[in-house]
Amino acid sequence: MANRHASGHVAIVTGANHGIGAATAQLLAERGCAVLCAYRPLHDEVDPAIPETYRQNRASTADPVVTAIRTNGGTAVALDADLEDPASAARLFDMAEETLGAVDILVNNATGWVQDSFAANDRDHLGRAVRPVTEATWSQQFRVDTLAPALLIAQFAERHVARGASWGRIVGLTSGGGLGFPGEVSYGAAKAAQVNYTMSAAAELAPLGITANMVHPPVTDTGWVTDEVRGFVRDSTSLFHVADPREVAEVIAFLASNAAALITGNVIVLR
Repeated sequence: MANRHASGHVAIVTGANHGIGAATAQLLAERGCAVLCAYRPLHDEVDPAIPETYRQNRASTADPVVTAIRTNGGTAVALDADLEDPASAARLFDMAEETLGAVDILVNNATGWVQDSFAANDRDHLGRAVRPVTEATWSQQFRVDTLAPALLIAQFAERHVARGASWGRIVGLTSGGGLGFPGEVSYGAAKAAQVNYTMSAAAELAPLGITANMVHPPVTDTGWVTDEVRGFVRDSTSLFHVADPREVAEVIAFLASNAAALITGNVIVLR
C-alpha cells in the first residue's frame, strides 16, 4: 500500500483515546506520521476521590482523536483492542499494515491501572479506593502493562526484519520507582517488567537500527488530578510539576524522530 502521509512513518499508539496517548497520536500526526490509535474503553467504578472527568476519559473511544487528526489534514485510524488478549498484538500490526503501511514507530502507552496494595487500608493517601492484591488485579495489570508491550515489541521486531527495514523507534511509559509503588503495587511491578523488556529490546535490536526507551512522566493531568494531588506535588521534594499531556507527548515524539538516533536504552525521568 502506498504511503499517503508526509513523513512516510507509521505509528501504533496504545491507550490513544485520552491523556498522553491521545496527545502523542495527535502530535505524531502533526509531524507527518500516519497513526493507528489503539484503545479500550474502561468503565471504572465511581470513586468520590477521582474526578468524574477521568472516568469519562477512560471510558471514551479514540474516534474523536482520529477525527481531530483528519480535520487537521493527518492520517489516522482507530481500533478497539483488548490488550489482555495475546492475539491483539498481531491484530494491531495487521490492521496498521493494511490501512496505513509498515509500522516503524511503537508507543506502548496503555495501562491497565489497578490500584492494589498489601496493606489493610481501603484508601490511599489521596483518599482513592485501593483493592487487595489478588490474581485478578495482578492478571489485569500484567497482561496490559507487561505481556502486551512484550508481544507488541516482538511483532515490531519480527516484521522489521522480514521487510529488511533499517529504522525503528520504540517508546514505552513507566511509573513507580526503585522502592516499588506503594498503593499501586501490581502497576509498579508490571511497569518495572516493561522497563526490563524495553531495555533488552534496546540492546538486541540496536543492530537493526531500532532505538528503545522508556519515559517516566511527572504527575500528568489526564483528568485525575485534584487540588489534593496538586498540593501533594507542591509539597514534594521529588515531584516538581503537574504536566499537560502534550508536554509529555513532545518528549515521546522527539524520541520517535531522526534526531534521537543516539538515544536508546534509557529511562527518561521527567519532573
